[in-house]
This record gives sequence, C-alpha cells and structure tokens, in this order.
Amino acid sequence: MGAGAKHRLVFVDRLLTTLVHLRHATTHDVLACWFGVDRSTITRAVAEVRPLLAERGCTISPGVRLRTLAEVIDHLGTDGKTGIIDGTEIRVRRPAAGRKDRDKFVSGKNKQNAVKTMVVTDGDGRVLFCSPARPGSCADITHARQLGLVRLLADGPAVEILADAGYQGLGAQTGGRVITPLHRKFKKNAPDWYEEMHERQRKAHSSRRIRVEHGIAHLKNWRTLTRHLGRREHMSHTVQAIASLLSHQQTADLASTRQK
Repeated sequence: MGAGAKHRLVFVDRLLTTLVHLRHATTHDVLACWFGVDRSTITRAVAEVRPLLAERGCTISPGVRLRTLAEVIDHLGTDGKTGIIDGTEIRVRRPAAGRKDRDKFVSGKNKQNAVKTMVVTDGDGRVLFCSPARPGSCADITHARQLGLVRLLADGPAVEILADAGYQGLGAQTGGRVITPLHRKFKKNAPDWYEEMHERQRKAHSSRRIRVEHGIAHLKNWRTLTRHLGRREHMSHTVQAIASLLSHQQTADLASTRQK
C-alpha cells in the first residue's frame, strides 16, 4: 500500500490542467511552466483525468447522463424526439513511414490524415453522443453499422433519425427510421419540374438536420479537435470528454433559458 510516486498536483489542479489542454490545445510544456511542475507531471495528470471526463457521458438533465448509443435511442424513443446523426473528421498526425496502417487514416473525402467520429444530437442541436474515433478511411455508413445503430433501431422504440446522403441505405435496413435525402432519378437531362421538386425536398431535409452541424461546430470550438497533434490512441477519450463537457454546458444554458 502507498507505493508509487505521489501527486504534486491536487485533483482540482489536475482537472484544471486537463480542461485548459482540451479547450485551448495548450502544450504540456506550457502547462508545466504555469503550474511549476515537470512536463511528465502534466502528462500524467491529463492521462488520468481525460478518461474520467469521457466516462461521464452526455448530460440531458441534472443528474441524468447518456453514456451509450443504446441509451440515446431509448431516450429519443421515450421522449418522442427526433435525433440527428452525422460524421465529422479531425485531422491527426500521419503515421510514420513503413507502418502497415499508414494509409488507413487517409480520408477519402478530404484527402488528409484524420480520424472520424459519429455525432448524435437532438432537434435543438444538443450533443447526446459521440462515438469512439475510427480511422478516416472508414465510411460514415460503415461506422454507423459497426456501432450497432441498425440493430438498435430495428429492435428498439420507434425513433426518427435524420441523416445526410452518406447514410443512404440505412433507411431500408431500419424500417424507414433513418431518413436521408432522396436518390436522384435522373442523372442527366432531368425535367425542369423534377429539378425544382428535388431541390425543394433537399432544402427541406437540410433545414431539419442543420442542428447537428451546429453541434459539431460547438465541438470544434475546442482547439484540441481542430487539429490533434498528440497520439491518435487518445482521440476517443478526447472526443468523448469534450462532448461530456459541452453537453453539460448546453443543458445548463437550456435550463436557464426556460426559466426566463
């Protein structure tokens, strides 16, 4: 009992260090200077606190948090709310030359090294769930299937999930519970009436799912998610920790607005 190095930072300072690092992407060297400790002490503090924040889950009301995708689907079904899903990419450092998985992180859409996470929000844009990070080469629909979204929607409550064209195909697998933009019937020489109808439907769908873009934008306000320069292995905890902190603030702001 009692073996191992003692903490030179109390828990409050370790928490503050982690929050500053996540919010402003402040390097461990700078934080070590601020707190008057060695760089390794900061690295240890962040590594200990970041998983704790990730495990908290996303707050939907005081004392109630959602930690898994299954809990999110149950929450949406119970409250009769619409969920919105979308994938977002976070730039990361390129794996070293010679690594067999070097090309796995190259995004096919943006042609850059990235990891991808699936974000779920409600109709107000409040973040309900962020998935663990996957390599950028993973398609959005593949990622959703790997997370078990198809099974959860097929076996769970009746829920309406809005998604973009990257998830086309999930609607047929979930009994129409995932709603995506309609396929174009005419690729060339489309009639004017069809172009007008298709554009109207596309805009109506986009206006309903724009809230998830707002939720992702709030996540990306945390500098660590604009471009991650640390180890890729920490990205899952980083994304989920930030989602937990953001959802707590969004819930508090929503409660304050309703009281006015």
